[in-house]
Amino acid sequence: MSTLKTVRAAKISYIVMSVLFCVLGVVLLVTHEMSVSVLGVLVGAMLIAFGIVKLIGYFSRDLYRLAFQFDLALGIFLVVLGAIILLNPTRAMTFLCLMLGIAIMADGLFKLQTALDARRFGLHSWGLILAFALLTGAIGGLLAARPAESVGTLTILLGLSVLFEGLMNLCVALFAVKVIRKEQPEVVETWFESKKEER
Repeated sequence: MSTLKTVRAAKISYIVMSVLFCVLGVVLLVTHEMSVSVLGVLVGAMLIAFGIVKLIGYFSRDLYRLAFQFDLALGIFLVVLGAIILLNPTRAMTFLCLMLGIAIMADGLFKLQTALDARRFGLHSWGLILAFALLTGAIGGLLAARPAESVGTLTILLGLSVLFEGLMNLCVALFAVKVIRKEQPEVVETWFESKKEER
């Protein structure tokens, strides 16, 4: 697969998974009382899928080199975490919230740097990425801290976390992944690499 097709596939997959996360977040906010086993299967499967998408994105060569720059480690972590949850879908809600909260908080923190890098690149959407990164990181940390033991309350907090994770990654995919129509001269790639080295 050519570089252009790989980047396009990574961007589309990123957008699709982000939308699915948003849908799952809304479902959790509306239902409030989903079975822990069903929730575990859904979250585990989506984490594995999103982890694979992040790995594909990392190995693609998008022009900006912003959106996927931290996705190697995070992609592996999500795949492993999703597999653990799938193997134990009936485990306590607190375990699910703790691990997912840590993953979402870490992704939010990584996207903070993505937003700052986007600002250096002159992307006007960096402020929106920064806002979603701050909100997502804060909600992920709150989810990991488990301020309440009620399953209903934790489900709502989990829904908010997943929703903002989806919105943040959707924003990053739409504004920080550049898919060019034709292969560009190496000088373009060299310019972007030099911009990153100036940081």
